[in-house]
Amino acid sequence: MNESVEIASIGMVTAVGLDAPSSCAAMRAKLDGFQETRFRGPRGGWLIGAPVPLPRTWIGEKRIAHLAAGAIVEAFGGVPEARGQTALILCIGEEGRPGHPVRNPANLLRRIADIVEVEAYSRSRVIAHGRPSGHVALEQARRLISSGETSYIMIVGVDSYLTSETIRHYVGENRILAPQNPNGFIPGEAGAAVLLSKRSSRTLRLTGLGLTRELAAIYNKEDLPLRGDGMTAAYRAALDQTGIEMNGLGYRISDLVGEQYWFRQTALASLRLVRGRHAFQDLLSPTEFVGNVGAAVVPMMIGMAWTATWKGYDKGNPVLIEASNDSGACGAAIFAAAS
Repeated sequence: MNESVEIASIGMVTAVGLDAPSSCAAMRAKLDGFQETRFRGPRGGWLIGAPVPLPRTWIGEKRIAHLAAGAIVEAFGGVPEARGQTALILCIGEEGRPGHPVRNPANLLRRIADIVEVEAYSRSRVIAHGRPSGHVALEQARRLISSGETSYIMIVGVDSYLTSETIRHYVGENRILAPQNPNGFIPGEAGAAVLLSKRSSRTLRLTGLGLTRELAAIYNKEDLPLRGDGMTAAYRAALDQTGIEMNGLGYRISDLVGEQYWFRQTALASLRLVRGRHAFQDLLSPTEFVGNVGAAVVPMMIGMAWTATWKGYDKGNPVLIEASNDSGACGAAIFAAAS
């Protein structure tokens, strides 16, 4: 990792808070945003989800735009001089995912620009890989900052699993958490933003990044057994760039959405890399409180780590942040306290 990429500020709009301080405080206090929704779950009962309590009942792409814009405005509030000199990387759900609320990413970018009251982003990129989109965005941000093209980069993740078509699809796949199905996830929605810069007076900098693919994905047609090869390789790449071993991590934050597959993957990656004695490593996940928020999860996890370091309640240093999706894409990023 040749170029220092540091976190300048963050923003969040979640089911447990409409800004980052309230969201992080709620998750630290183990408060969740789960409630009955207007959707029907398995066997006709009301589905439990984690909707964001927005002041108006916006739906579809308009709702997504307001989730993203709220997070961006908050992040700019921490570094107002970044307005007008920031490149935007927008992370959204996977293309072709049933019920995906973003039909046209270009239209979404224009909506966001109108709400934030800035000129339409000319230096914007869209990454549509779902949960690990944020890791791909970190790689692109590192290259942009290293090349000197921009002083600031805004990574914003926004997504929602709370659409009728999405619910029908995952209920049909038996992947929604319900009384008769404990091996499922709770659908949620959120927007989260991270403002990155080359140099910052704040707390965390990116030191390692790994991007790989797991062949034994949750839907793999060959029915390959999960060995955790993809996430293990992502961990290894991030650790090598940081110059430490697995036992040198302080703690981890993961996008564990509730299904057994993801817990096994994380456990296998850790077991295959830990060598020798090491201190207890805590494993945190925002999905315990806000459900499956898709592409918003990596910026949210980075925001959790940044807030914990800034306020002094982090579980150690450095922190590894991981995410993966249904097609097998895996990402791991290590952030260390900036000196």
